[in-house]
Amino acid sequence: MAKFLIVEARFYDHLNDMLIEGATDALKAAGHEHEIITVPGALEIPGAISMAIDANQYDGFVAIGVVIRGETYHFEIVAGESARGIMALSMDGAAVGNGIITTENEEQALARADKTRKNKGGEAAQAAIAMYELGLKFSA
Repeated sequence: MAKFLIVEARFYDHLNDMLIEGATDALKAAGHEHEIITVPGALEIPGAISMAIDANQYDGFVAIGVVIRGETYHFEIVAGESARGIMALSMDGAAVGNGIITTENEEQALARADKTRKNKGGEAAQAAIAMYELGLKFSA
């Protein structure tokens, strides 16, 4: 059994709740433990995961958040830079599943967050588990 940290950027409560439900269901189904922490926004997720890696208390991480396009360029920055930060952590060997959904509107976000539809929270947890297991294979 491994221990995973879910790091969520809580902005859209109802969407985050759906993503977290999908992620926690996937982790429980695989027999793993988890904790959840909340950060101010999607840009803070990679930093929080980096701090958690330094604490050496978790085997893997699931990033959860929702970024919906608005009227300004801010969407591009948040979507791109949060993904870049998570990719950098992955390239350094962290087992991270990226469940930060980026959409044009709330309906697209609902479709991706709902575990009976696209279940992106569950997919992110499954990706984190897969990377954790791959890390075990390479460290053996």
